[in-house]
Amino acid sequence: MESAIPGFFQSFDQEFCCCFLIIMILLIFLIFYFARLRVWCNCEICRTYMKSSWKSQFDNLCDWYAYLLKTSPTQTIHIHVLDNTITANPVNVEYMLKTRFDNFPKGKPFSAILGDFLGRGIFNVDGDLWRFQRKLASLELNRTSIRSFAFDVARHEIDQRLIPLLESVKGKEDIFVDLQDVFRRFSFDSICKFSFGLDPKCLELSLPISKFAISFDLASKLSAERAMTVSPFIWKIRRLLNIGNEKKLRKSINMINKLTQEVINQRRKYGFSDKKDLLSRFMAFVSDESFLRDIVVSFVLAGRDTVASVLTSFFWLMANHPEAEAAILVEADRVIGQNKEITSYEQMKELHYLHASVYESMRLYPPIQFDSKFCLNDDVLPDGMPVKKGTRVTYHPYAMGRMEELWGIDCLEFKPERWLKDGVFFQENPFKFPVFQAGMRVCLGKEMALVELRSVALSLLKRFRIELAPPQTTAPRFSPGLTATFHGGLQVRVRAQRDPATLKMSGPL
Repeated sequence: MESAIPGFFQSFDQEFCCCFLIIMILLIFLIFYFARLRVWCNCEICRTYMKSSWKSQFDNLCDWYAYLLKTSPTQTIHIHVLDNTITANPVNVEYMLKTRFDNFPKGKPFSAILGDFLGRGIFNVDGDLWRFQRKLASLELNRTSIRSFAFDVARHEIDQRLIPLLESVKGKEDIFVDLQDVFRRFSFDSICKFSFGLDPKCLELSLPISKFAISFDLASKLSAERAMTVSPFIWKIRRLLNIGNEKKLRKSINMINKLTQEVINQRRKYGFSDKKDLLSRFMAFVSDESFLRDIVVSFVLAGRDTVASVLTSFFWLMANHPEAEAAILVEADRVIGQNKEITSYEQMKELHYLHASVYESMRLYPPIQFDSKFCLNDDVLPDGMPVKKGTRVTYHPYAMGRMEELWGIDCLEFKPERWLKDGVFFQENPFKFPVFQAGMRVCLGKEMALVELRSVALSLLKRFRIELAPPQTTAPRFSPGLTATFHGGLQVRVRAQRDPATLKMSGPL
């Protein structure tokens, strides 16, 4: 026993020295990195960011950015400590996403931030790997059969789970429901069924806790927080030492990997040629299981969180604008018929005011508030802003929706009518409204997402009246994350829907 003690301490000393050496090397790198980035820049914007003093005036970081961009003559700013150029200028957005697409890829820094979570999935890669996945996804998502399958999945989840859940609490004065949580459960069930044929059953009446959903939420949140650090070395050191949030992130990703691997193994064992889900379709072309995992996780992230975010904002706006809610219901009665359910996609296309309301909701509260690229070679944006190689360049849909130059002096108002011409919905310039991205990376699942959003909106509005729980706020407060999430959720009371004729009407149909 005594002879083992010196060996133990010797081993301990070696490990301690090794860790100490690693930390010292990384600290040296940090010093040089911070010096290069001008972390101690004394300009007003950088001081405000570093001290978080913007919080004295704004509830959300995105609102502070919107303020800075609105007051900039070119709608473009540069934050030195982040080495980040941020723009709300549509001409710049088109330049980045279309004209000079190859010079503004996602970039290695961004891929590193989300690499542990999304791996080599379509939203985290560039070049040939991105082109291969986009071509494959485009081939599958444009098939009538897959769109029909997506519609059937959404309808089943709405009819069998979402409506019964809200019916169970309808009219109960003492019960408040977190509608954001309900929509996250709905969209998680739907996208898991669609993506790999798995039913987590998160929206069962008992509202069960899903380890997969919890792990997914945590991985998304912690990955987003990496992007908010001044230097990537901070989170990389934590990851190396497996401490703090990086330890939590690793555990959540391990859980995600375990479940997706089980699903892939089951598909291999029992066959996938007769299955309708996205994973089964991809398995006909891809054999690398790690690659399959990355593809599917990316689609789950995109289809789950964005849909839930849009629905949460939409119903918050409906609760504050009963005149728009009434207009949607009157239009539905005219197009579909009173007390009738929608039966075809053709009917859905005739609901112009509903479509306009969804778009207006996304204008004010886009599910992805900003998106970043990295400049590959020195460039100059059309508004004259020079961009150096390696600089992060961000376009900001949240701020763009609040620009008087783009939407008029009433830009802060919820007005679905701005999307209508003679009562018919019209599409704005996608670089003015880049909620679905635009150019080469425009969202492939856009049409399926819109069908799902409108199906949920119409089904619930026809049956329920949503009342916000006190205290009511004039604007949402958002939590950090890859998608916009209401801080504290959306607490509501559910009542039976009133006759639309009793609600105040506004605007032409």
